[in-house]
Amino acid sequence: MGAGDAGPAVAMAMDLIVRLAEMEGAPRLLPITQAHIDSCLYHGQAGLDFAQRMAGVGAQVSVPTTLNVSSLDLLHPERVRADDDTQQAARALMDAYTSMGAEPTWTCAPYQLPSRPVFGEHVAWAESNAIVFANSVLGARTDRYGDFVDICAAIVGRVPEAGFHRDDARLATVVFDVSGLTDAQLNSSVLYPVLGHLVGRAVGTEVPAVVGLPPGASEADLKALGAAAASSGGVGMFHAVGITPEAPDLPAALGDREAAAIRVLTPHELRAVRRELSTFQGGRLDAVSVGTPHFSVQEIARLAQALDGRAIHSEVEFYANTHRYVLELAQERGLVEACEGAGVHFVVDTCTYITPILSPGTRRVMTDSAKWAYYAPGNLGVEVAFGSLEACVESAVAGEVVLDDPAW
Repeated sequence: MGAGDAGPAVAMAMDLIVRLAEMEGAPRLLPITQAHIDSCLYHGQAGLDFAQRMAGVGAQVSVPTTLNVSSLDLLHPERVRADDDTQQAARALMDAYTSMGAEPTWTCAPYQLPSRPVFGEHVAWAESNAIVFANSVLGARTDRYGDFVDICAAIVGRVPEAGFHRDDARLATVVFDVSGLTDAQLNSSVLYPVLGHLVGRAVGTEVPAVVGLPPGASEADLKALGAAAASSGGVGMFHAVGITPEAPDLPAALGDREAAAIRVLTPHELRAVRRELSTFQGGRLDAVSVGTPHFSVQEIARLAQALDGRAIHSEVEFYANTHRYVLELAQERGLVEACEGAGVHFVVDTCTYITPILSPGTRRVMTDSAKWAYYAPGNLGVEVAFGSLEACVESAVAGEVVLDDPAW
């Protein structure tokens, strides 16, 4: 491949993969079964140049390949407020990746697609929350593949045997014990994004193990934990002991080694971290944004249930980010109609913290996502209030922030 026998695009991609393997000290390359591409999100001319160069010399993916969020919402183009030049460049980037044979999924949550990998499967996934979910919740194996490396791996169908592809890199090094939290906190959906934010900030790129979580934690809960930890830190894998597949118990998560550190968390610590996710605590509200990472069908159902036929306040914009596959399933169940009838605007193909969708003048936004709360103030220049999905709905209906949660 590197010699050019399979064409210039494959040679270029293999050259990059081999150089990466040399940097990482990988002994060999591993075959992968699928890839997920982050670099289809438009960040500037360099990304477009790279994709068009690859496509121009005939690049084609060699494994099933899905695409991360873009900078456009092709189903609701009127919601994107970017200038014409940016929109044209963003569409050209999307076209370049689909021309290489990638599936136009446009989602940051490929694990919600029917094609998600299974335990032990080696894949090349980019997008931080997708990486941590694949490794932690599915037990698939992917290292952190960023822009340009992701598409090269998809073209050659191979990655270095390094990072989370190796057994030793997947073992926990730091333990967080949440068994001392109150029952109300442990049974609250807010726990998972708050805990993820705390853990990510504390461990950076280490692999944490969490002891004491309720055994009934859902995929949505674990998604929120991982997404937050991958945002405030660089977590690519975590173990929820007794829940995630590689951690039936703590010794298994640690590989029968001693933990470098064990941290017992208190209710007070978690309350403090929750407050840190908000830059304002009350008063009027301009908008609500939920679904970062993209909502599942179950989460849209929860949104519809929380709304319970009520209308969003006339002065509050309410955005729910999801992807096309989920939106179609939710439409079949009548959930989309129920939410839109209340005033919810669904956003697909992208996300509101990276694409200009909020109305000009929006300054005070509420979210249920620690990831959105972490990035949006810097990306959009807005103030953020963080709360549960139910609190977001109550606030949107009232037109002002409502944080009546005794657990916190």
